[in-house]
Formats: sequence, structure tokens, C-alpha cells
Amino acid sequence: MAKDISQDKNSNQSNAVNFSTFILSLASATFIEMGVVEDPQTQKKKKDLSSAKQHIDLLQMLQEKTRGNLDDEERGLLERILRDVRLQFVKATEA
Repeated sequence: MAKDISQDKNSNQSNAVNFSTFILSLASATFIEMGVVEDPQTQKKKKDLSSAKQHIDLLQMLQEKTRGNLDDEERGLLERILRDVRLQFVKATEA
């Protein structure tokens, strides 16, 4: 029995990683490392500010390296994410 190729394409598109989902996954990892949200694997909060800082630095590097190559939505998302993770990082270091 032959597979329906159109089903495979639709499935791949819904699971496809694009720039926005990549940025959101980095942001999620950053919030987990700061202890803002629970680690989905352990269901516990942890705090590893060194790893969180590395994630923030990576997001900043992506912003610098992609400057001029993002559409308005992607650029806005990255700016908001960076603002949010930086704010949370400051709060996490004060706690």
C-alpha cells in the first residue's frame, strides 16, 4: 500500500522548525535555566544562571548575525524575547 505523499508533506510542515520556533525554543530553555518555569522532564524548577546567560548570549548573537535578514514579525519576536529574558535574568540574579 502506497503512502499518501500529501499527508507526509502536511505532517512535515506542522513539525517544521522555522526561525520563530527556534527562537521560542531557546527562550523556553532560558526560562527553565533561570528557574522561572519547571523543567518539563523533571517537573521541578532549577536555577543554572550560567547556562541561562549562555542562552541569552546566543539569542543576542542571533539578533546581531541576522540583522537585516528577518521579516518584521521575526525581528519583533526576537526583540521581545530578548527583552523578556534579560528582565527575568536580572530578577533571577537578585533573588
